[in-house]
Amino acid sequence: MQTAADAGDAATLLAAVPAGRRVALVDPRFVGHVHALRLGLTDPRFAAATVPGALTAQPEARGALLRALRRTTAAVGAGAPVVAPDTDPAPEDRTVPGRIAVALEAEGTAVKRPELGSLTATVPTDAGARATAESARDGVDDEAVRLRSAVKAHDGFFTTFAISPYSRYIARWCARRGLTPNQVTTASLITALVAAGAAATGTRGGYVAAGILLLVSFVLDCTDGQLARYSLQYSTMGAWLDATFDRAKEYAYYAGLAIGAVRGGDDVWVLALGAMVLQACRHVVDFSFNEANHDAVANTSPTAALSDKLDSVGWTVWARRMIVLPIGERWAMIAVLTALATPRIVFYALLIGCSLAACYTTAGRLLRSLTRRASRTDRAAQALADLADSGPLAQGVAAVAPGLRGAFTAPAVALLGTLVMIGAALFLPYGSWLTVAAAAVYVLLSGLAVARPLKGALDWLVPPFFRAAEYVTILVLAARSDAPHAVPAAFGLVSAVAYHHYDTVYRIRGGTGAPPQWLVRTIGGHEGRTALVAVLAAVLTHAAGFTTALTALAVAVALVVLVESIRFWVSSSAPAVHDEGELA
Repeated sequence: MQTAADAGDAATLLAAVPAGRRVALVDPRFVGHVHALRLGLTDPRFAAATVPGALTAQPEARGALLRALRRTTAAVGAGAPVVAPDTDPAPEDRTVPGRIAVALEAEGTAVKRPELGSLTATVPTDAGARATAESARDGVDDEAVRLRSAVKAHDGFFTTFAISPYSRYIARWCARRGLTPNQVTTASLITALVAAGAAATGTRGGYVAAGILLLVSFVLDCTDGQLARYSLQYSTMGAWLDATFDRAKEYAYYAGLAIGAVRGGDDVWVLALGAMVLQACRHVVDFSFNEANHDAVANTSPTAALSDKLDSVGWTVWARRMIVLPIGERWAMIAVLTALATPRIVFYALLIGCSLAACYTTAGRLLRSLTRRASRTDRAAQALADLADSGPLAQGVAAVAPGLRGAFTAPAVALLGTLVMIGAALFLPYGSWLTVAAAAVYVLLSGLAVARPLKGALDWLVPPFFRAAEYVTILVLAARSDAPHAVPAAFGLVSAVAYHHYDTVYRIRGGTGAPPQWLVRTIGGHEGRTALVAVLAAVLTHAAGFTTALTALAVAVALVVLVESIRFWVSSSAPAVHDEGELA
């Protein structure tokens, strides 16, 4: 830390700092909480950030910081206030860090101003103001504030009242011993995998141990995010781990339950795969709706207004959060039923609970979409196109087909294709080449659905329809096959493809766009994979080769998407983010 005599001296000192380091400017008169400075100066997610009296810049914003500092110094002198005569800036903008933050924003560099709440951060100009600021600082325990802010604001009922009251202290314990969120995330994954292994034993003792370990894994899953917020340790690797491990843990546990049930003489692989398919389709409904509407213009509706009114009634907030069966409630239910009942009961409860939750959330989204008058942006249309995961076959159709006009045309065409594909898989004789013909129709309709930008009121339904078509087709054809172990192989294939779709979502959420087109083309797109599975079912009708083919396809897809995903998330281009919303 070095002390600068004035703004000109500060520019000289900053220029001497190696280019790859973060720098900060702090007014020597600053009075406030240490945690206020942490929030303003140590959060790695933002190129530049400020609190009253302090400013920081990451390496990517260093150039803009120096330019702003030198420009304002040259304009008014090193020690003079840099304020135009006709302006009346806020008090925090009269300090050197405050003035430079304003100058950075004027140049086009985004400057994050974190919410401080009850924390104090100010630059007093006289003894009276300093005494007042010190009194305000001393009257608030910033450690208590830090602990409270480590907990997400919109967690589910179970997480809020059964986990967070003590997991935040586990997070603090980890922080004081130098543990990182990534280490806690990895511990959560390992614990869940051990739980899956315990469930796979098929014994009552194994089921009880699995239920307990699953809850421990969830406590650690909450702790890693609270540790990241408590210590402001956000990272690109952490974003990737946090985004993907929840799904890996849940689906590995489903597989463990299915293996344990088979050992007990009850084959529930179809139920396990059905639960995974339903959960993945629920998520893509949420993702698509949010991406379609988060930057929409005139984004209002009577349904949204009613929801806002209900939010003012406390119990309705918790009731609606529980109805959607978020991850906390879902894992608690799975853990308790595993310990007390059978895997079949666990999956029945999952299928019923998730189906009701899906109906509730989807109905609300449909009502909002039909009653709002929103204009969707090009970015939203691109996000939906990326979520659609159209491969070379559908893209080829879209390139030569005229775009179908109509407010609800795209989702109607996608729904028709989905019904054709699933209906053929369900009702045509297994292995029939008519199913392959239905797949060709599905490819054609998939291309027509995305031939125009997805800006219609219900166009966010297109990706969920495509997910349902692909996942359910794989499930049905594997279940109807006589090939041994076809459904477990299909479980692996859907897991690999679902990972690709979740990876796409989190890249879009991080603002870096979807995976590269070469990846989508390599793994065929949703329509290519669906058609391929239909062809394999027809060619390998009465042979164990269908299981081998599904397994090989699952391994190939998993290798390609995992290698590219790992390359991206550990690269410098990946966003340093942390999921602040509870995924259902």
